[in-house]
Amino acid sequence: MATAAAASASEAEAEPKAGPEAEGEQDEAKAARARRKVLSRAVAAATYKTMGPEWDQQEEGVSESDGDEEYAMASSAESSPGEYEWGYDEEEKNQLEIERLEEQLSINVYDYNCHVDLIRLLRLEGELTKVRMARQKMSEIFPLTEELWLEWLHDEISMAMDGLDREHVYDLFERAVKDYICPNIWLEYGQYSVGGIGQKGGLEKVRSVFERALSSVGLHMTKGLAIWEAYREFESAIVEAARLEKVHSLFRRQLAIPLYDMEATFAEYEEWSEDPIPESVIQSYNKALQQLEKYKPYEEALLQAEAPRLAEYQAYIDFEMKIGDPARIQLIFERALVENCLVPDLWIRYSQYLDRQLKVKDLVLSAHSRAVRNCPWTVALWSRYLLALERHGVEHRVISVTFEKALSAGFIQATDYVEIWQAYLDYLRRRVDFKQDSSKELEELRSAFARALEYLKQEVEERFSESGDPSCLIMQNWARIEARLCNNMQKARELWDSIMTRGNAKFANMWLEYYNLERAHGDTQHCRKALHRAVQCTSDYPEHVCEVLLTMERTEGTLEDWDIAVQKTETRLARVNEQRIKAAEKEAALAQQEEEKVEQRKRARAEKKALKKKKKTRGADKHRADEDDEKEWGDDEEEQPSKRRRVENSVPPAGEAEPGSEADLSGSSAPAATESPSELKEVRVGARRRDVPKVPHDSSKDGVTVFVSNLPYGLGEPAATLRPLFEACGDVVEVRPIFSNRGDFRGYCYVEFREEAAALQALQLDRQSVEGRPMFVSPCVDKSKNPDFKVFRYSTALEKHKLFVSGLPFSCTKEELEEICRAHGTVKDIRLVTNRAGKPKGLAYVEYENESQASQAVLKMDGMTIRENVIKVAISNPPQRKVPEKPEARKAPGSALLPRQVYGARGKGRTQLSLLPRALQRPSAATAQAENGPATPATTEAPKMSNADFAKLLLRK
Repeated sequence: MATAAAASASEAEAEPKAGPEAEGEQDEAKAARARRKVLSRAVAAATYKTMGPEWDQQEEGVSESDGDEEYAMASSAESSPGEYEWGYDEEEKNQLEIERLEEQLSINVYDYNCHVDLIRLLRLEGELTKVRMARQKMSEIFPLTEELWLEWLHDEISMAMDGLDREHVYDLFERAVKDYICPNIWLEYGQYSVGGIGQKGGLEKVRSVFERALSSVGLHMTKGLAIWEAYREFESAIVEAARLEKVHSLFRRQLAIPLYDMEATFAEYEEWSEDPIPESVIQSYNKALQQLEKYKPYEEALLQAEAPRLAEYQAYIDFEMKIGDPARIQLIFERALVENCLVPDLWIRYSQYLDRQLKVKDLVLSAHSRAVRNCPWTVALWSRYLLALERHGVEHRVISVTFEKALSAGFIQATDYVEIWQAYLDYLRRRVDFKQDSSKELEELRSAFARALEYLKQEVEERFSESGDPSCLIMQNWARIEARLCNNMQKARELWDSIMTRGNAKFANMWLEYYNLERAHGDTQHCRKALHRAVQCTSDYPEHVCEVLLTMERTEGTLEDWDIAVQKTETRLARVNEQRIKAAEKEAALAQQEEEKVEQRKRARAEKKALKKKKKTRGADKHRADEDDEKEWGDDEEEQPSKRRRVENSVPPAGEAEPGSEADLSGSSAPAATESPSELKEVRVGARRRDVPKVPHDSSKDGVTVFVSNLPYGLGEPAATLRPLFEACGDVVEVRPIFSNRGDFRGYCYVEFREEAAALQALQLDRQSVEGRPMFVSPCVDKSKNPDFKVFRYSTALEKHKLFVSGLPFSCTKEELEEICRAHGTVKDIRLVTNRAGKPKGLAYVEYENESQASQAVLKMDGMTIRENVIKVAISNPPQRKVPEKPEARKAPGSALLPRQVYGARGKGRTQLSLLPRALQRPSAATAQAENGPATPATTEAPKMSNADFAKLLLRK
């Protein structure tokens, strides 16, 4: 089994020193089984052994485990076959999961959660060698948290057998205290070192550990007290003549520092000391108490807030920076980074303080190293790290290795790679002695420039579909170095030719940059040649280039040169003016076409409304013709009474019949016994229509009213259903649903509040589900007065703290997605995108607390599989919404020529089918518009038709 292999491997690694009777193979196997049992019991109990001076007795506890073998075998023999099969299945399942995690880490070594899961499973299986290797690999890539370090240290302490194992544990403690400032790890370190006091140099080792712990966390106001007390207890337990003075010294040092429970420490000192406390100690104690009162508000704010408490730590840091104590400033930064290790801005601020104020090499480089290990996706941290390495004289090989690690860190933008390459190339340039014609450093610099260009072209452009350097800044920098420092204008010109061929020849500023380089380090002939090319190629500011050319020829050129320059500039500017005139004419024509299309759409809408009215009155005309056969169709030329203006929730006045009703046909009400089913239906509709009161909308109350839409049409009692939802926002005056003339609910309503604050709070109910359909809540705005008013609740700009997730299964719920995203940071909000019917579209927006958490989630979640669906995760950056320009704006001279998509009269995305019979169709009154061509004027206008004409046309069909 795998456990046996791990046990045999652990024998060779640990090499326990047993007595002569343990030299046989059987005794070695027993020792290996004892080790494995200790680790398994530690995992099962989930407790850790507290180390003390009695550590020398640990071997007895290990040897006692040998007597448990018979009991374990007997209990396993008594177990049922089902239990044995269950254990076997669990073991097989764990082994398969371990293999999957190892394979995933071979693909992406930066998967933090995968490392943690692998260590957990290996620890459950008792794979000592493999769990050590897994922890070692993870600690090389990421700083480990306090919990992970304590778990690792306790496992190793449980397995330690001799002096060599103790030294290994000491090395682990040294690595653990370098990742973060953790008082608990320092306390464990001190207690464990006490166990080795019997060894050579053990007493000095213990005191050294405690002194370093005091320097690191002794100023910690809430947790530093435990380190001081442990140190005093250790010194008090030593039987030496000088111990009293040592304890006195510890008391005095502690009382001079503002810590919680200082009063209890002072009382303990008074009780312990046989002599009166010196006046100087009392003064230091009182001064520390005064300082404690200043720090208490910040400490209490941290105690009351919830992790990660970034705002509270920022305020605490600002306070410490004003006081200016370097030790306390360093401590508060370290405390903040324990809970906010994934916040790049905090690391940048800390490293900047160390670089400019303390300037201690080991401290500075350690902070930079931990910063890039915590936030490897932040290019600013890598750039600062390279500068710090160079500033403190680190050898070139280490800096090169650090740069290669930065390239493999996985930045989220193409421009980040350009920035890190520029930082490294600047470092290589500073190493070169340009007084020599050729040197090893110069060749390395040139090869690095060439490699940078190749890397951006292949690696970066393949990943981001752009090189990240459209202006060719790296090539420009290379050309300047060749021209100014190497006096190699030939190479500089070749580089600028390459820059221009990459789409930069149309920009005047690029040509002027090249011209200035030629002026400084080249000759007049090449300057003139560059400006002549610029005149022909520049399209953004040709006048500026022409002016520079004429200025140069005026001061340095001959008459022939002047004539050539004038001719070329006049020809070019004439061509440019001609192009601009054509562009302006084209723009004016497009604007005219747009105005005509707008007018045409208005006429089309008016005709549709008129046709709709005629269709409604046609039914009444037909009934009227059936009752009076003597009346001819052509005689009915009198104009129909104008239809009353439609107002929603309106009813006809008393005594006035609706078109098509029985009273309208015969002039008097018929008896109820003779009513047909259709007539009964009309009566019921009319009754239902009369039940709905006519309530005109009061625009003066728009400030306290919200407009609610996208409601289910089958909502039985809209007012009764919606009122409880909106009463949670404030006092509701009225819920006014909108009905059609037939009494059907139209899916929207108005909710009027008593106060404007309640209406603003009601906007938060937008997209809330009502009977399985998302309800839209928006401000009540009269669009006839504000035609440009648009309501869109969510931002359409780049939001680096928000993720866009696509490819989700339609069955994925908000809770399931939140559970997945919560593993990578603090999730503030999750929004599943749905259609108007409330059905999911497989898209979601996830908002994290800060930018760093979102960046980390992109690296870990992109490409993840959820229910056989591979999701895509990216930083939220919606495409720009295309807003149609107004005709006035499109007429502006000098504006860019933007083609406008031509849509039909009903707009984009709607059907273009005509619902009017072909026999009734006629061309537009003003123009006949082709689908993709210009508008052509109509030749004739069809005569207007009366209701009787329409009826005759229908009867002929």
